[in-house]
Amino acid sequence: MDDMTLTDYLAQGGKLTAPDNVPPRYRGELMRLMASFVDSELAGSAGFAEIINDAPGITPRIAAARIVAEKTDHAGRVLEVMGEFGADTSRYATAHPWALRVPRDMDLGAERHGNDMRLSVFHYPLTGWEDAVAMNVLMGLAAAVQFSELTRISYAPLAEIFRDIAKREARHTELGIAGLKELVESEPDTVKHSLTYWRPRVATSFGRENSDRFERLQAMGLRHRRNEDLLTDWQSKVTETLTPLGLA
Repeated sequence: MDDMTLTDYLAQGGKLTAPDNVPPRYRGELMRLMASFVDSELAGSAGFAEIINDAPGITPRIAAARIVAEKTDHAGRVLEVMGEFGADTSRYATAHPWALRVPRDMDLGAERHGNDMRLSVFHYPLTGWEDAVAMNVLMGLAAAVQFSELTRISYAPLAEIFRDIAKREARHTELGIAGLKELVESEPDTVKHSLTYWRPRVATSFGRENSDRFERLQAMGLRHRRNEDLLTDWQSKVTETLTPLGLA
């Protein structure tokens, strides 16, 4: 199958199943997508690990530890696919200071920062348990929207892995919402302050509106909906989640 035929095949919803079927440009975009996911999971788990001991009891500590372990596992599963495409996976987990954060009042926008590919939201520090729960809920709702894209990408083995990961991430969000319901009773002002802080920073994880990369990625079967449409979905989910708690 030549490149032109393969391009048409992908544009029509075709799937690829092995690295040797993948043309160079597609490989580059797929690796970029996977690196961003892996780096975000490693950075997210590293940041959350530092908050485990701030949890107010044994049950939430267990839940937090589970989230850290599963996010690290998610990174490992996608990293294995990157290895099939030639990535050096042996020292990947220690290649960057995943727990490193910028000052909390710094505004990175949607720009990448540092030498890894994490989303900018994972460069900001958590300041305590209430803050971590608020961030987990907002980012979990964002992940649900983003997985609606990732689970349909044209590289079938990776899409299958993302479908498994999406189920776990949904459970993480459920745990966060349950924690938020408890915290709004005891620390409503702290929770509201944290939601106000994290909401615009999570919003940037959807990227710029009218991205000039969308059409290229859509033709490869790596994107299906525009950034602004995904952002709108997330905003609706946030409103639906927070309104019953008096936090919208």
